[in-house]
Amino acid sequence: MIIVIILNKNKCGEKEEDMKKITIISVFISLIVSTFAIANEVNIFNARHYKADAELYGKFTAATGIKVNLINGKSGALEKRMIEEGSDSAADLYITADAGRCGAFQAKGMTQSGLTSSTIKSSVPKNFRTSHWVGVAKRARIIYYSPERVTGAELSGMTYEGLADPKWKGRLVIRKSSNIYNKSLVASLIANNGKKATAEWAKGVVANMARESTGNDRAQIMAVAAGEADIAVANTYYLALMLSGNKGAEQQEAAKKVKAFFPNQDGRGTHMNISCAALVKGAPNKANAIALVDFLLSPESQEHFTNNTFEFPMIEGVSPSPLVVNNLGLDFKQDLKTKVSTYGKNQAAALEVMTAAGWK
Repeated sequence: MIIVIILNKNKCGEKEEDMKKITIISVFISLIVSTFAIANEVNIFNARHYKADAELYGKFTAATGIKVNLINGKSGALEKRMIEEGSDSAADLYITADAGRCGAFQAKGMTQSGLTSSTIKSSVPKNFRTSHWVGVAKRARIIYYSPERVTGAELSGMTYEGLADPKWKGRLVIRKSSNIYNKSLVASLIANNGKKATAEWAKGVVANMARESTGNDRAQIMAVAAGEADIAVANTYYLALMLSGNKGAEQQEAAKKVKAFFPNQDGRGTHMNISCAALVKGAPNKANAIALVDFLLSPESQEHFTNNTFEFPMIEGVSPSPLVVNNLGLDFKQDLKTKVSTYGKNQAAALEVMTAAGWK
């Protein structure tokens, strides 16, 4: 856009009037420039703490000219800020790990519909998206075991439901009930088996714990490696992260002592979750937000995710990291039946049954 300003020659006594006109025009130009600046950016409230993600946003800016403003923080703090700011929030996208978080944020009325495009529709299976938020990468929550202390016969046909089997008494480690990954896993069990059956299952899981729940997913894997337990529940990307050496030699050696097992292969398939991008209510740069999600679903971006965060690709035609393929395998049945939107809907019920079972 070109703006042409024509000023008449000053006449005696008109200098002050012309200066007023110039001031008004200058303000008008500033407003136009400001509007175009806003239209050429996107604001991300980001709860994923990966350096690789920031590199990806840089590639997006280089490809499109759209500036990415990152506000990093923990999910709880970011959500609190967006809720408090309300209509004054500059947030366009909320990017976080776990569909349960995106679903719960939507339930608070903090997202809006309209996160759709031809790329999203063709790339993301329906069970991994809603009109408010979309999965950009996948992860599975699986079982890790000690090959020295767990036999193939014990694992044959193993399911999540089987974690409550008395044969695992004193042999299981898993994170706290407050952990979002566990809340989503249990929410999926409620969706498939009902709340009553899941409540009984939770009691069996607590009875089988080798110790009180503590630590992150890597701590569960290390507990099995150290002989404190025989099986652990943790997300897939953690093993690859440990094997990569990025978390130190001790964790790398521990990861080499365990094997991965994908549950429910004879039934609905292994529990899947996502990293998701939610369209925030009142997003000032909605079109740019959708363009960024489209970019994250491109083959280049999906390869960047798989090779740096060790997640599974959301789109077809992209392979997981060699570390994932070589140590976890590629050919496993994913649960494509259970909609990840149920994780948020059943989240309160999931925490209720775990708490009632004494799962700390």
